Formats: sequence, C-alpha cells, structure tokens
Amino acid sequence: MKYVSTRDASAAPRAVSSAEAILRGLAPDGGLYMPTEIPRLTDAELTALLPLSYAERAAEILSRFLPDYDRAALSDDCAVSYADDRFPGGAAPLLEFERGVHALELWHGPTCAFKDMALQIMPRLLSRALSMSGERRQAHILVATSGDTGKAALEGYRDVPGVRITVFYPLDGVSPMQKRQMTTQPGGNVNVCAVRGNFDDAQNGVKAIFADGALARRADEAGFFFSSANSINWGRLAPQIVYYVSAYCDLVRGGTLKMGEKMNVAVPTGNFGNIFAACVARAMGVPIGRLLCASNANCVLTDFIRTCVYDRRRVFYKTMSPSMDILISSNLERLLWLLGGPSQTALCMQALARDGVYTAPETTMTSLRRLFSGYTASEAETAETIRSTWERAQYLIDPHTAVGLCAVRQYRAETGDERPVVLASTASPYKFTADVLASLGRPAVTDDPAALLDALHKVSGTPIPAPLERTLTLPIRFTRAVEKEEMAGVLFGN
Repeated sequence: MKYVSTRDASAAPRAVSSAEAILRGLAPDGGLYMPTEIPRLTDAELTALLPLSYAERAAEILSRFLPDYDRAALSDDCAVSYADDRFPGGAAPLLEFERGVHALELWHGPTCAFKDMALQIMPRLLSRALSMSGERRQAHILVATSGDTGKAALEGYRDVPGVRITVFYPLDGVSPMQKRQMTTQPGGNVNVCAVRGNFDDAQNGVKAIFADGALARRADEAGFFFSSANSINWGRLAPQIVYYVSAYCDLVRGGTLKMGEKMNVAVPTGNFGNIFAACVARAMGVPIGRLLCASNANCVLTDFIRTCVYDRRRVFYKTMSPSMDILISSNLERLLWLLGGPSQTALCMQALARDGVYTAPETTMTSLRRLFSGYTASEAETAETIRSTWERAQYLIDPHTAVGLCAVRQYRAETGDERPVVLASTASPYKFTADVLASLGRPAVTDDPAALLDALHKVSGTPIPAPLERTLTLPIRFTRAVEKEEMAGVLFGN
C-alpha cells in the first residue's frame, strides 16, 4: 500500500510509503495523503477481533494501513499508548444512556478529549518513521487547534527525542480550561502561542508555512523540518478509524447487534476528520448505515451536504462548542478525493482558496448523500440537550457531544430509523464547566477554573477528572499572542 496526494491528477501520481506520509504530514502540492486502497475486513476478520483488547484491535487495524511498520513494534506501541495508566477504565468504552444511543466515550485519556485516542500513539509512529527514513534533522510539529488537539498534541509529543512542537490557538476561541491546559504545558520541547483571530486564521497560517519553500529552506539550514499533528496528517487520522471498528465489535460482543447488522454513527465535527475516520471504517467493511454529521451554528458542513455548495464566506460564530467553530473543514478534501478523484478535488480546493466557495458535482453529492446526513444544533438546542439528557438519564455530556445527540434526535424524528447509533462523545463536560452549568440552570458566578470544577461536581455528583485537577496546580508558561502574519516568526525565535 502506498499513499498519494488528493490533488495529484497526473497519470502516475507520486506515491510514498506510510512512514513518509506521516513524516511529511502535507503533500508538496498542498494536498492530503490518502492510501491508494482501503483494506477490507470480512465478517470473519471482524469476528476474530471480538475477544481482543482495544490495544490489540488497534494494532490489527493500523497494521493494515501502515504496512512498512514492523508489526511487533506496532503492537508494543499500541499496548503502551492504550494502557490503563493512560486511559483508566478503558480507551473507548460504550455506554447506552438513551434507548439505542450508545456514547462512545473517547475522553478518558490524559487530556480528557478524543484527540488523545490518536495523539498518544502518533508520536510513536513519527519517531519510528524518523528512524526508518534515516532522517537526521529534528521534526518541528506545527499544530493549529480549536481547543482539544493542542493540549493532546503537546502531551503526546512532550520531551520526545528528535521532535519539537509549536501549537497555535485562537486567542478568544477556546474554553478557559482548554487555554489553561495548553498554557501550563510542561516539557522542554514545547511552545504555545495565541493567534489574534479565529481557528481558520490559525489553520490557514499553518498551511501557509507548510507551503512556503523559503521557510522550508530556512528550517533545513537550522536543522529541522516541518510536520503536522493535525488530522491533515494520516498518522493522526488512522488511529481514529480504530475506535469505530472497536465500537462495532463491542456492540456485537455485547449482544446489541448480530454480526453483519448495521449501526449508525453520529459525530460532532468541524474539521471533518473524526467523521471521515468513520467513513473509512465503513469502506473497510464495518457494517455502518448512516453517518450523521453534526454541526453547531457554524454549519458549513450541513449546508454543503444539503446544497452541494461549500461556502466559507459567512458569519463566524463563537459557540459553547468551540472545537467545532470552523469554516474550513480540511478533511472534507479526502472525501472529495474518495468520491470524485484528484482532478475534481484540486479544482474544488483551488476555488475555495481563490473565491472562498465551490460547488461539488452532482454525481459526487449523490454518492455523498448515500452515506451522510447533516444536521445543525443552535446554542439553545445544545443547552436544552445537555439539560434534558441530565434530567432523563442522569448522564452528563459536554456541548460537543450534545450537538451530536441533537443530530441523532433530529434524524430519528425525521426518518423513524431506530437502528442502534454510536455517538462520538468527544470531551469531558468538565472541560466546559461554565456552559454545562448554565445549561443545567446553574449559571456560574465566577470564572475561576477551580471553583467551576467544584461547582459542576457539586451539581452533578460526577467525579472531576484527575488530569484537569492537576492542571490547576501548574504555573502558566506561555502568554504570547501574535497576528496571523507573524506566526512564522514564532518558529524561528522572532
């Protein structure tokens, strides 16, 4: 298996190994790497996964996408990455809290967000890729974050030999707890900088750095090269495929489904990576019916699914689900490639960069709509979903998970489809204490993070995650904020 750029429409696209794709992050032409084929899982192979642990399932699935990695080493990396000391109680447990709705709790890792599921193992994949390639330069990981990726990447890459990492986040576009998690990050190889703007400004700034040949040469002269930990990097996205495969196995093992019966999947998403991972799992042969794409007020994805038009020229809203406050969904490019090929993808991406809008061909959209349904949750609907879920089930969810659950309820009311659904629960509610408290009718009277954690604990009786309590004891290390035009200077000590 090789990897090619989503924008390479040449007769013989330049193919690279999985290790090289992970090292590069972004293809030289600005495209994203995709495998030349999607490996298939038969029912018998899925059945063989049923008795395995999460780490064992991860090793099996990842080995199919990373054929140039040593299988035994990959198994060792998965065992360490998904061990109980990193994911107490299990890496991706399922919990049915509403009839037929199973929360896939992806937030039991060291930063209390789903990004840990990929970013605990990704640094190991990168380190092995460095060794396999004979690369002597240091890798400088660049991350644009809308909240959770930044802390998860910092934690995953801190003090990893041969690597440094810089995280850019929108100055006023993350929750207070997300900001504190990043700005207190320990580690000798980490740097964090705020950007005056929104997430798209930070993300575009990182993409511009990757595309700048002069900066690449300057970095080379300084002994390093740029790589990415965002889901534009296949090494970030591949581990996310695993938990959808694992969720299906758990539903079968628990008797909810018989092998071959379908589940639906609902994902609150902004950058489209998490739901695209579910799409890849489906393409592998996992019996998935509908993919429910859930958006907040920044509903560019929902509008695209319904109209064929992707238009980022719209009002940007700051919401209580900030990790979804995105208008440029980078991983949608991978779906366009999968459904329509590289020529069409390149044209769409050129139009988006030039005009801020593109219209996908109807043939592509017909294929897309066979897979996806798009739904939107307003701020009021998000708050009501948090409140009603707590009152009905005594189950506490964060605003992002609430957006996903709102999509499930809309879809079921619209279609009558009562098939079991796996809902990606992407973050601990304790990362968004003020908004969760307000949604429960207990508006906060302080912005002190410790007091907010304690208030939500007293209201709900649920335990405060230990990683968040520890964050409050750490000193703030990073306070710098720059304009988006100044981001490159941060990487060279300017």
